[in-house]
Amino acid sequence: MNPVMTRYRVLAVLLGTAALASCEKNAVQDITGSLPAAQIRFFNFGVNAPGVNFYANTTKMTAISSATGTEATTGVIYGGVGSGGLYAGIEPGQYTFSGKIAAATDKDLAISNVQMSLEAGKRYSFYQSGFYNTTAKTVDAFIVEDPFPATIDHSVALVRFVNAISNANAMTLYVKHTVSGVETAVGGAVAYKAAGAFTALPGGSYDISTRYVGATTNAITRTAVAFSPGRVYTITARGDITVTSTTATNRPFLDNTVNR
Repeated sequence: MNPVMTRYRVLAVLLGTAALASCEKNAVQDITGSLPAAQIRFFNFGVNAPGVNFYANTTKMTAISSATGTEATTGVIYGGVGSGGLYAGIEPGQYTFSGKIAAATDKDLAISNVQMSLEAGKRYSFYQSGFYNTTAKTVDAFIVEDPFPATIDHSVALVRFVNAISNANAMTLYVKHTVSGVETAVGGAVAYKAAGAFTALPGGSYDISTRYVGATTNAITRTAVAFSPGRVYTITARGDITVTSTTATNRPFLDNTVNR
């Protein structure tokens, strides 16, 4: 993803500033300000968690518009990523990041909180994870850095694995090319709330799976996942590892989201 295109809201702010200035006679437009130096995006992978809007301190970072133009009460639902997977620009510094209920009932109640200091020039991903506690109205959460290189090798795809399943042991991601049949481990075993390293792979279609350390059978599988050269991908395990249904919303699942 082009770091300049951090988020549509950044462009909207710039365009809005320009529009206001143009209404003023002989106004001089000043659009020389720099974009925020850090970037972050937000996932709602907390099983059974309600839809949320994500915040940095008191600043709303994600929201869903309705057909009427007002903010929808759905928020980012389970299995979703805020702003279509785009990174949001943010100034470096210390923050409390939260997922707050978007519905009218318990509106803006924070169900997850993570404190994190963001550094200039770095990208991050915030994950609601684990299981939503309906009594306490809380869910687990964590943040990982997304340290893919600024200069991309367009001959390969970069892929890494994040484990967001709280009731699963450490797992290794494997990818098997659907044409050549070559299987590759994407880094090593990744524990809950952790991320593996980005691994270079030839472009193509892959069947992907995760396995526990020492196991020969797959814990989670997904077929025909396309990785394009010059792109960067994060495969994230989410859901309840004990569910065996292939259609249940909370089944263990391997999410594929493009970083760039």
